[in-house]
Amino acid sequence: MTRGFLPVSRQEMTKKGIRQLDFVYVIGDAYVDHPSFGHAIISRVLDAAGYTVGIISQPDWKEDESIAVFGEPRLGFLVMGGNMDSMVNHYTVSKKRRETDAYTPGGVMGKRPDYATVVYCNLIRRTFKNTPIIIGGIEASLRRMAHYDYWSNKVKRSILLDSGADLLIYGMGEKPIVEIADALDSGISVHDLTYVKGTVYRTRTLSDVPQVIVLPDFEQVRTDRKAYASSFFIQYRNTDPFASKPLAEPYPHGIYVVQNTPADPLTQEEMDEVYALPYMRCAHPSYEQYGGVPAAAEIKFSLISNRGCFGACSFCALTFHQGRIIQTRSHESLIEEARLISQDPDFKGYIHDVGGPTANFRQPACQKQLTKGACTDRQCLFPKPCKNLVVDHSDYLTLLRRLRSLPGIKKVFIRSGIRYDYVMEDPDDTFLRELCMYHVSGQLKVAPEHISDPVLEKMGKPGRNVYEAFVKKYEAINRTLGKRQFLVPYLMSSHPGSTLDEAVHLAEYLRDFGYMPEQVQDFYPTPSTLSTCMYYTGLDPRTMKPVYVPTNPHEKAMQRALIQYRNPKNDALVREALLKTGRTDLIGWDKTCLIPPRPGANRKGTNQVSKAAKNGVRKKTIRNIHKKKKKDTTVKNNR
Repeated sequence: MTRGFLPVSRQEMTKKGIRQLDFVYVIGDAYVDHPSFGHAIISRVLDAAGYTVGIISQPDWKEDESIAVFGEPRLGFLVMGGNMDSMVNHYTVSKKRRETDAYTPGGVMGKRPDYATVVYCNLIRRTFKNTPIIIGGIEASLRRMAHYDYWSNKVKRSILLDSGADLLIYGMGEKPIVEIADALDSGISVHDLTYVKGTVYRTRTLSDVPQVIVLPDFEQVRTDRKAYASSFFIQYRNTDPFASKPLAEPYPHGIYVVQNTPADPLTQEEMDEVYALPYMRCAHPSYEQYGGVPAAAEIKFSLISNRGCFGACSFCALTFHQGRIIQTRSHESLIEEARLISQDPDFKGYIHDVGGPTANFRQPACQKQLTKGACTDRQCLFPKPCKNLVVDHSDYLTLLRRLRSLPGIKKVFIRSGIRYDYVMEDPDDTFLRELCMYHVSGQLKVAPEHISDPVLEKMGKPGRNVYEAFVKKYEAINRTLGKRQFLVPYLMSSHPGSTLDEAVHLAEYLRDFGYMPEQVQDFYPTPSTLSTCMYYTGLDPRTMKPVYVPTNPHEKAMQRALIQYRNPKNDALVREALLKTGRTDLIGWDKTCLIPPRPGANRKGTNQVSKAAKNGVRKKTIRNIHKKKKKDTTVKNNR
């Protein structure tokens, strides 16, 4: 098992006594040897299994030589576009180029190509004609079958075909990658690896694929949005390793892209083994001259407690990627990592996070999932929590207590997000009380996303009443603790189902709540989410009923502006939205209004007092106006 960083150059490879690498791993990110990075996990798992791996990080895709620095690997190339889809990494939801890349040394943008996985594979194939290529990571995983691509505004083929790769690993790849490596090492051709769970391959026959479900063919889903929605929902219902069946997507010329059933979830022992591998827990030292890798600094003092999420929000890709079955690490594994963190010279005593996709999920949603998997026809928390849902925070509480009692640990924060509807199902308030007491730094971030029930229904989120009940409980507990702590709600504009009327209702809620977010997430149609399917097809694939979708950039700008209506720069957009929705009652000086009656209007001077009084503005505001007038008079008299 390799100690220190894996080789990133031929010189390092030779220094380690390696004549030919088993695998060359081409990645779109900087090389960060930390288990928060997919390339670190896969390379370390292979290394632990006895295979040699070299890393080519962010090669120059315009130069063929950049891919040949190690020569030809013995078993194959591995390719991953990065920890994020390369298009999400490069572009905002308005399709404007981002200015920085957190996964690149110095945050520099432009060190990887658009559609990085495809470009890297084509680069490899130009030089190494017959060497096996296996792709994986989030970009490959979410583009494994025909998918709507927001940036080109069209349905693209499976990335397996466009990349020219031989095999695709989807989801979390620890088990498939070792099985593939062992098969290749034994002399089996990559073209015969059609049996590995958690993989996608191409074939010309389905005769040896048992119980296969044949999806609508590519030409259908490319031209018929109803066929696309139908195909997507079949895929959505087949993401569970216990209950799913193989899927086949037909393409022209007799080609099928076949998705095997998902890989089995890792046991706790297997999770512990993965996270106990000898990671360096930092970026490669060659990046220090550029100021380091921003994303590495973000996760350096965080602990990954779990993976998977049974929340299954419509706009989240986790159902397609990690699945709904929760997999956790043991307390001992996490405590040992916390001890390692505490020994870092830069550690100041603060663990930034203990969580995962959802921090407070520490066991499967129900006992049934351990043997039969997640239900294909219902969700665990939506629209109401399932009667079989196990709600228990005791294991997570014990873990947090043990972590914060360790020597050198001053504070343990929870920043990866909690599922507040799950908290509200717990009859015991101990977790919420200890969360407020020990794990919040003045503000707790939660994700109601919206307050309109029709929009929340499309999002797969609980109703507004659940969030409001949580707010009351959170505030009440903080009062009893004598703490002044606040909630910071994450909100999303322009999600399918959100009309301008719904956006106005959200603005009114924020007015009454007394909160204006500094940032707003406009819905981003990323590959292979339920919400993206709605966005493209105008249909809810769960019911095949039409759903309103705001796609016009100007309307999306109005919805976003309504959430930030207090910003004077948004006055024109907010006014237009209020006029369009017939809500002119929200234009004026009254405290219930969102914006003033005309652009640039203000209430300064004598008339302001009378208008304020007339409109019922609080006496405190009027007193402040008189104080300002008195101060102005004093200044004038002193001249």
